[in-house]
Amino acid sequence: MTDVARTPEGAEVLGELTSLRDSIDNIDAALVHLLAERFKFTQQVGRLKAAVGLPPADPQRERQQIARLRVLAEQANLDPEFAESFLAFIVAEVIHHHERIAEGRASEG
Repeated sequence: MTDVARTPEGAEVLGELTSLRDSIDNIDAALVHLLAERFKFTQQVGRLKAAVGLPPADPQRERQQIARLRVLAEQANLDPEFAESFLAFIVAEVIHHHERIAEGRASEG
């Protein structure tokens, strides 16, 4: 037991902290599931692109998505720079997946 928990106020704070952390854990779990669902669709996009010979990256689409996400972030009171960095990380991973899919298609032929 920490020193904070030895007082009634401290116990209340720890209870609130536990509750907040439980909420954060639930959101983290939801984010993981949402990302998994998103990647299921991006894998389908990658297979479709590879089948018709489209390049793995689509810079115009990426610019549109960044602009859209920045607006959403501002509306949600989230730092748009953070939102853009987060999307850039995801897009880089998606492009990597698309490149691997395209390489696999090319070696099948």
